[in-house]
Amino acid sequence: MALLDTRGTGSRSGRAPHRPSGGPAAWLRDLALGARFAVTGGREGWFRTALSAVGVGIGVAVLLLAASAPTLLNAWHGREKARENLGQLHEPRASDHTLRYAQADTSFHGDAVRGRLVRPDGAHPPVPPGLQRLPGPGEMVVSPALRDLLAKPGSGPLRDRLDYRAVGTIGDAGLLGPRELTFVAGMDDRSAGESYRISRFGKIFDPQPPSTRLVLLIVLACVVLLMPVMVFVGTAVRFGSDRREARLAALRLVGADIPTTRRIAAGEAVVGAVLGLAVGLLIFLAGRQAAGAVTLWDVNVFPADVVPAPALAALIAVLVPAVAVGVTLFAQRSVTAEPLGVVRDRPVRRRRIAWRLVLPLTGLGLLSSLIWAPDPVWFRAVRLGVGSALLLLGVTTLLPWLVEAVVGRLHGGPVPWQLAVRRLQLSSAAANRAVAGITVAVAGAIAIHMVFTTFQAGFAHAYAKTAARQVIELSGSATDWRQTAKALATLRGTPGVTWAHGSVDALVGRPGDRGTRGPDGFLSSDSAFVTVGDCAELRRRAPIGSCRDGDVFVTEPRGSHADRPGFIRPGARLNLNPPGGYTAPGPPRPWTVPDSARRVTAVQHPDEDPPGALLATPGALSPALLQDPEMKLRVGYDKAGEAATVERIRTAAFRANPGMREMSAIDNPHDRQYAGVRTAVYVGAVVVLLLIGAGLIVSTVEQLRERRRLLSVLDAYGTPRSTMGWSVLWQTAIPVVLGLGLAVTAGVGLGTVLLTTNKTGVQVDWPVVAGLTGIGAGLILLVTLLSLPPLWRMMRPDGLRTE
Repeated sequence: MALLDTRGTGSRSGRAPHRPSGGPAAWLRDLALGARFAVTGGREGWFRTALSAVGVGIGVAVLLLAASAPTLLNAWHGREKARENLGQLHEPRASDHTLRYAQADTSFHGDAVRGRLVRPDGAHPPVPPGLQRLPGPGEMVVSPALRDLLAKPGSGPLRDRLDYRAVGTIGDAGLLGPRELTFVAGMDDRSAGESYRISRFGKIFDPQPPSTRLVLLIVLACVVLLMPVMVFVGTAVRFGSDRREARLAALRLVGADIPTTRRIAAGEAVVGAVLGLAVGLLIFLAGRQAAGAVTLWDVNVFPADVVPAPALAALIAVLVPAVAVGVTLFAQRSVTAEPLGVVRDRPVRRRRIAWRLVLPLTGLGLLSSLIWAPDPVWFRAVRLGVGSALLLLGVTTLLPWLVEAVVGRLHGGPVPWQLAVRRLQLSSAAANRAVAGITVAVAGAIAIHMVFTTFQAGFAHAYAKTAARQVIELSGSATDWRQTAKALATLRGTPGVTWAHGSVDALVGRPGDRGTRGPDGFLSSDSAFVTVGDCAELRRRAPIGSCRDGDVFVTEPRGSHADRPGFIRPGARLNLNPPGGYTAPGPPRPWTVPDSARRVTAVQHPDEDPPGALLATPGALSPALLQDPEMKLRVGYDKAGEAATVERIRTAAFRANPGMREMSAIDNPHDRQYAGVRTAVYVGAVVVLLLIGAGLIVSTVEQLRERRRLLSVLDAYGTPRSTMGWSVLWQTAIPVVLGLGLAVTAGVGLGTVLLTTNKTGVQVDWPVVAGLTGIGAGLILLVTLLSLPPLWRMMRPDGLRTE
């Protein structure tokens, strides 16, 4: 009787393919034989090997992408620093090697456009990376993405705004990524007050520690993406393990001992892992070509930046085969390949829940400790990462116990149900392995979707509240009042604008106050704000009564407890050039408050800065006398045609002063960014589910092969094929449903704990939960449908034939 199929084993006779012996030579021979089995097992063997390679390859591709993060960010930040200069501590004198530099950022329908203005002081100014020469007045050099955007039919407002002549394209060295919208233009007098002098390019700054929210997102993304990958790699290397164990039993029949069979199994697993490394490298190389099309939080990089760190790449190349071998050998502990068959779980023992609760409870404890202990960021990150990993890993340890506990209590019911339950009661290990990957992937996806959905909802609420006011706030330098009045007139004449207000604010100080320099070198002094505006604007700030150009008013806040500088009063002497900042204090610029200045009560408008302690008309106090006068404009617009009106306002403000900054938050750039990440995580979870479904199909078919004779007996007794089909359905459905229930519970719990530790409202992304659950249910049907044809072929009377 042909007990086992030994085709593809390389043995053409009844002799053992080799004699068990010790030593490195025997080890290498056993590993090589296992590798030969992996690639000479016929169509079915190739399918199992290919499935393992694809599963491992996807995991390797994700690991290579994660290993590319350090080099990617280094390249991105390197280009960012090389092309920028935010000002030098000691501004250089004008020379042949200096230039005036200013920022001219704008926005177009939610897309940020980075702008820089330059005006050389001599013939040899510094040139930023990516440019051959500096543009002259009325000229600009643009990035390829901005050039393409300006050429589109719907970009007319942006072309009107950037009314420069394009004379060149910025090279890759001057761009953060291929999709960056940026330009460098020649400076004119409109932005003279915004500019500062520099002698070089290359930003020098002290990096700020990351925020708690950013740390949460980074650590969570790493854990949620890498944990399912590791579980999935461990599952993928065991695809087809039932047939492998049957083949090992055949080797035992011809004389191989147990250590030899384990080395052969390890060699077969190594082939799948090595092929997985090759497949993962191909997937990674193909995927990195799309890096330029992805923008996350304004980070867009070139494909050449996505290069794994050599040390991490080497670690992956060693770790993945080692994991494959380790998982295979670990699985062999509970399986003994005997000459006449495979013996599983020799000591029958019930699964205990006590030790399985240690991992999730420890992870939950680490995560909960983040609520009460405001530790350093790095320590919080460690506890967050370890706690999340333990909680997700604990899900995989709880699943086998849960399946065993549930199916052990199931009795009775229809015949298909009883057949499925009995099969799971006898052996549920293969189903548990595959469903463990589903559980971790779905739990991680639900948790990260909860975090991203809650943060996205918070940003959406904040932006919606700001946009509902229908007000745009603008800020820029003011050399005199005429510039402010001209900007207001331009804005008031813009179609869709309902009103526009503006003033010039600056600091004034006490005479003789030289300031106090802090430990960081910053010089501070006793100062107060002064507001310069026309009579109409001053009437908005206080009930001043009669007013004409040349009047001055001293404000008193509402309420006796409000704080106001005591040196602001009629007849007081002020210093219009108070000391402040990191530079040495300039010469005093004295000015006397007229004795005729009237005291008025300040009016605080909602969503506006409080008025200055001193209100003055331009005829009494020229903004040109003030230190760093700042023009502040507020523009109201009509709700009808809001998007077009906002772009017209931005164009009018840019033409008045290209260096003017928009202070209000009208567009919500986070919405598309969070939506993109959520979609990517969802797609990744779906791909993992489909691959695990393929593994379930292989496992189910192999279990049917083991029961081929039993199926033939049932068919001979007249058992309907529909009965066996339903039994396959229930045999797949029970572990998957239990795994999805555990995944939803763990995912929602992990997301809730993470959001609670961040002191953020909890919001469950129920559409994603329902979608992943529905895909899991569809996976049950898919596995069942694809398992039916092999089932029908095996339910034939010729399966009873013996030789």
